[in-house]
Amino acid sequence: MSSLDEVLAAHGVHTRPLRHAITLLCEGWHEFDALVREAALPRRSAEELIEALGADVECAGTAVRIRPGAAARYAAQRAGRVTEPPDLLAELTRRIEEVPPPLPALDHVQATPETVLRRATWLAERYDLETARLVFVGDHDLTSLAVRAVCPGADLTVVDVDDRVLAYLDRLSGRTIRTVFADLRFSLPLTVAGHADLVFSDPPYTPDGMALFAGRALECLADPVRGRLLLAYGYSARHPALGGQVQRELLGLGLTFEAILPGFHRYLGAQAIGSAADLYVCQPTARARRKGKQGKHGGRPAIYTHGPQSVEAGAAGRSPLAALRDIAADGGRVVEETGPDWSGPVQAGPGSAVAVDLTADPGPWLVRALLAVNAERVALLVPNAHPDLGDAAAQAALRELIEDKYRLRLLRSTPDSKHAVVVADAVPAGQGSPAVRAVWRRAHGRLANTVRAALAEHGGTPTAGPDADVADHRLVDLPRHRLLELRNLLAGA
Repeated sequence: MSSLDEVLAAHGVHTRPLRHAITLLCEGWHEFDALVREAALPRRSAEELIEALGADVECAGTAVRIRPGAAARYAAQRAGRVTEPPDLLAELTRRIEEVPPPLPALDHVQATPETVLRRATWLAERYDLETARLVFVGDHDLTSLAVRAVCPGADLTVVDVDDRVLAYLDRLSGRTIRTVFADLRFSLPLTVAGHADLVFSDPPYTPDGMALFAGRALECLADPVRGRLLLAYGYSARHPALGGQVQRELLGLGLTFEAILPGFHRYLGAQAIGSAADLYVCQPTARARRKGKQGKHGGRPAIYTHGPQSVEAGAAGRSPLAALRDIAADGGRVVEETGPDWSGPVQAGPGSAVAVDLTADPGPWLVRALLAVNAERVALLVPNAHPDLGDAAAQAALRELIEDKYRLRLLRSTPDSKHAVVVADAVPAGQGSPAVRAVWRRAHGRLANTVRAALAEHGGTPTAGPDADVADHRLVDLPRHRLLELRNLLAGA
């Protein structure tokens, strides 16, 4: 590796100022002080660059340049111009119009197509995205698609709680954007932790929501001090105390505000904050990783402003939970109770049942809880309007996904009009696909390992297995459409 390559590598994704300086030096003479100012480089970084260029640099007093005869050798190191594909804004507008409808319970408010494009071009102009690993923590706005169009070589990952958005992105990107399911209150998938150079997120605009998303974003960073968090946040000028509270939360995580770009984001809604939000460019300090891991994650705060997970919502009352326990205990079973945390496996012994409170489930929790819990019976309390129970097609899709592990009974309006109970009884031996059941019962293992073991044990096709892009995932971290693909693959192996 040359000295120049070493200098560029040391700056990671922050090479744009260095590349701009190289471009200036190739164009002709520049006073050293002017070079520092125009490239916005720290003086020491500019000195290191000049030193790395070695004999290709000419000096005349305090002016410097790259020798005209050597300039052509630095074409690959210059700062390239960011170019947008033709009609990209029109394409983004069409894609955003077709995105799954916003879910108010997840505080979805759609950014304008112009904002999505502005995000992509700003990121590409500021950071070296060709070498960056960029993680989007939530992406209902489809910013990842705009970045993919502007910078085809970027390594992009989207982590989202909305399975619909993950399926939509998979289809539109041709799976060139890695998609991972997660509800950040429970865990960050291991395949994302320590993966990123940059993290972009438009979190819920509550203090707990901002702190949770920022803390998880910190966990995504491979090198927190060199990484950056790009966060959208807006508050009404009529309530500056709320803005101060959120900023204190971010400072408490060990973040510094490298920049705050006012009014950077515009929305089709969110009129309480003027349909606008700022872009926070946050640089972690040396203590940020430790603070980020502690955070408030374990308490799983109510982080949204609407719906069953909002700051005003409460847990299920005693009567629905008591009825849930009675249903789980039918037949004399000993009942174990748990909440909606599928970050680790739940094992129940013979003669036992597990009762799970999923009353705040916005939709995706039910399937993951059924995967995470291994028991002879699981009884789960969900909203009566749960998406998986809404109509015959939704109920059939749920049964198809789970039928090799559990037989389901769906008790609508039980124990009252606001709730329903899903009763899952383990499939007897000899029924269903044994390979699917083996993988579904090891939902927290690395898929490449669990699938290989299941096929070896049950005589499946040895070459059948998860796609390479999800081989390191856990089953509970797969987007739902990928769960169904894997189920069908194993059932036919």
